[in-house]
Amino acid sequence: MASAVRAVWPDDLPLLLRLSATDWLEGGWSVDESVELSRRLKACGIDLVDVSSAGNSPAARIPVGPGFQSEFAARIRREAGIATAAVGMITSPAQADHVIRTGQADLVLLGRELLRDPYWPLHAAQALGHSVAWPNQYLRAAPSGSTGR
Repeated sequence: MASAVRAVWPDDLPLLLRLSATDWLEGGWSVDESVELSRRLKACGIDLVDVSSAGNSPAARIPVGPGFQSEFAARIRREAGIATAAVGMITSPAQADHVIRTGQADLVLLGRELLRDPYWPLHAAQALGHSVAWPNQYLRAAPSGSTGR
């Protein structure tokens, strides 16, 4: 199916797929299977796998905690040779920066944290010492020293 989508998808746009790396069930879908599937997806033209997990069964026992799914993204990236995105309780700029700098993933995607703080990317840039150009009409609300675009 990915190759059929890739056939009509513009070459200059990435084709991403979200994958549940494990269902956290004994005898269920495993990370090993996700690595193999990701190899096949790469061969079909998928550019990046957004690596999540679970949510499929109320019987699953999930060790939820900060960055609890990043290890899956790292393993798929390393073993399948495909770009990955990490998700799952990534809430601080330092944590997101660590995921990227240590090669756990190529991209960090946020969900609930953006609901809590829609300006998270701007706050993260400031916390990590990067200046961000703001739209000119927003400059009055920007941190001191911000530039317009």
